[in-house]
Amino acid sequence: MKIRISQIDGLAVAGKAEDSPWVTMDAPLNVGGQGGGARPMQVMLIGMAGCAAMDVISILNKRRLDLRRYEMEAEGTIADEHPKVFTHIKLVHKIFGKDIKASDVERAIQLTDEKYCGALTMAKKTAEVVHEYEIREMD
Repeated sequence: MKIRISQIDGLAVAGKAEDSPWVTMDAPLNVGGQGGGARPMQVMLIGMAGCAAMDVISILNKRRLDLRRYEMEAEGTIADEHPKVFTHIKLVHKIFGKDIKASDVERAIQLTDEKYCGALTMAKKTAEVVHEYEIREMD
């Protein structure tokens, strides 16, 4: 995988992978940025959460469950000192469907966490990663 980073203005930059759209990033005003884009650590957390979400959805769909919607909330805690890495990440999976069993969701999360999501595997080098889930029945 290759990406390209281009300066927009000041600390604001845009990044682009070979086959994806541009992603803009910037620093907050208090450190010299203009606040014109997501912070790089926000983009990393979005990437980790997105990786886990796509894996969980794929696993649940392969089990032929009646999954109707999926959402996730993610929260990351960053170290106070440099290097300011993630030290704790909490992912809350919200599963909407009919007759979804907790055991199926737990297995999908386990496989995602332990086998499939490379982004979480990297994050676990510095952070404790915890998963929670909610199942909401839909008719």
